[in-house]
Amino acid sequence: MIYHVSIDARDPRHVAEVLAELMGGHATPFPPIAEGSWLAHAGDDRNTMVEVYPRGTQLVEATGDADALGVPGEGGLSATHFAMATRRSQAEIFAIATREGWPAKYRKRGGAFGVVELWIEGNRMVEVLTEQMQREYLDTMRLDAWQAMLAQGGDGQRVAA
Repeated sequence: MIYHVSIDARDPRHVAEVLAELMGGHATPFPPIAEGSWLAHAGDDRNTMVEVYPRGTQLVEATGDADALGVPGEGGLSATHFAMATRRSQAEIFAIATREGWPAKYRKRGGAFGVVELWIEGNRMVEVLTEQMQREYLDTMRLDAWQAMLAQGGDGQRVAA
């Protein structure tokens, strides 16, 4: 079970607020790791969160008996992304994307399940899944279904994240 993921953003507070809006939760400051970090809380029964660090933050191991800490870095493009559930409709997701000036488009991953690619600040992808898309995802991304697809030679087709 994954309880939280971490991403970086030019405006961590704003990004956390928008993600919290999509999840139906709240955003709060998150000072322990890197100054200027924020949390998007889903407010669900698993306390799901997205940590949003200032762009380019790099986590480094602390010496001795201390927690990892965040230090500034370059902050170019990143492969890091995640899929998140929302109770909002596809139209609401697109309205939020338009309001924020962030690119968004509907995609059908491998012909199996739909996602809305939401490009936070124009260069960090989050896959937002409506309730229908969540059902498709859960039906498709089971270990047994994935192994069956691979056994049938399904690994020859590159499927985007």
